[in-house]
Amino acid sequence: MTSSQPPPPALDVDALIDDRRTRILVCCGSGGVGKTTTAAAIGLRAAERGRHVVVLTVDPARRLAQSMGLSSLDNTPRLVPGAGAPAASGDDPASGPGHGDQGGSLHAMMLDMKRTFDEIVEAHADPDRAAQILDNPFYQSLSSSFAGTQEYMAMEKLGQLRRAQEWDLIVVDTPPSRSALDFLDAPQRLGRFLDGKLLRLLTAPAKFGGRTYMRVLNAGFGVVTGVLTKILGAQVLRDVQTFVAALDTMFGGFRERADYTYQLLRAPGTAFLVVAAPEPDALREASYFVERLASERMPLAGLLLNRVQRAPAARLSAARSQAAAETLQAAGSYPLAVTALRRHAERMQQVSGQRRLAEHFTAAHPVVPVAEIPAQAQDVHDLEGLRAIGQAFGG
Repeated sequence: MTSSQPPPPALDVDALIDDRRTRILVCCGSGGVGKTTTAAAIGLRAAERGRHVVVLTVDPARRLAQSMGLSSLDNTPRLVPGAGAPAASGDDPASGPGHGDQGGSLHAMMLDMKRTFDEIVEAHADPDRAAQILDNPFYQSLSSSFAGTQEYMAMEKLGQLRRAQEWDLIVVDTPPSRSALDFLDAPQRLGRFLDGKLLRLLTAPAKFGGRTYMRVLNAGFGVVTGVLTKILGAQVLRDVQTFVAALDTMFGGFRERADYTYQLLRAPGTAFLVVAAPEPDALREASYFVERLASERMPLAGLLLNRVQRAPAARLSAARSQAAAETLQAAGSYPLAVTALRRHAERMQQVSGQRRLAEHFTAAHPVVPVAEIPAQAQDVHDLEGLRAIGQAFGG
C-alpha cells in the first residue's frame, strides 16, 4: 500500500470458520474469479479444522466435483472422501454433528433447481395432487427455465439444509456475475408471482359456475382471458389454469419459505464473502456486491482477493531488472539471465498494477476487511490444490 493510504483491515478467514456461531457462508462474485474453487477450499479448510460442512454450488460447471475427486454432483449432499479431521479419542459419535470435538466432515452438492421444485411439490401436496402438478406442462416449464426459479430454489435448498441441522456450516457458492445477488430478489418475485392475483384470477373458470361464472365474465374476466389467450395461446392458458388450481393448497408457502431464508441470510451466524480477482472488471463488480449487501443490511465479512501475484525477489524493481536485462543483452552475454530479468520485470509490473487496483478498492471501501489468496502455479483439480488455497487463509 502507498504511504498515504492505510492498509485495509485484515480478513481472518480461519477465525471466521473456527467461530462455531458461523453457520452459513455465502460466496459471491463475478464469473471467472475462482469463486467456486474458493468456496470449495473454504469448505475443506473448515472440515479439516473440525467443522461438519456442506458446500452447495449453484454453478452448473463441474469444477467443484472435479476438485474434490468426485465424478459428479447432484441435488443430494455427497460425502467427500479424504476430507475432514479425525475425531478425538473418547468422543461419542452418537452425539451428532457439531457436538463436542468429533473431527470434521465435508459434503458437497450441486443445485438441481427442477428437482428441488419437485421436492417442494411432493412435500406439500398429497400424492394425487403432486402427480397432477408434476405432469403439468406449465409447471415443467416454470420449474426448468422460468426467470428467478434457480435463485428461488437456491434459497429453498439453503433453507432445507439449515433446517436439517446435519451440518454446522453451510458454504454457498452463488452463480457468477451480478445475477449472483438475484437470490436476494428472485425468491420474493417468484413468491409474489405464485401467490399473486393474476394466477388466482386464472383459476376463476374452475372455481365459478353457472350464473356466478357469467357475472365474473360480465365484470371483465372474459376480456382479460381473451387477451391472455391471444398472448399465451388457448392450450397454454388451460395449462396455467390447471396448474394454479392444482397448486392452490400450496399458495402462501412459497412466500413464507422465501421470507424465512431471507431473514436467515441477515441473521447472526451468516456471513457474506465477496470473491474477486485483482482485475478492473472483477473489482468493479466486487464494489457493486459490497454496496448492494450494505443496502440490504446483509452481514459482509470481507473481500477475498484471489490470484494475487507475488514476486520472490521484491527488492529488485521492474525498472532495475529491465535495465540490467538491457545491459546484458547489449553485451551479448548471459541470455538466460536476460530472459529471467525480463520476466521478473514483467512480474513486478503486474504486481504493481494489482496493488494499485487493490488500493483503489480499499479507498472506496476502507472498512471492508481483505484477505489475499496468492496465484497458484497450476489449476486446482484436487484436494491438495484446495488445501494450498486454504493455507492462505491462515496468513
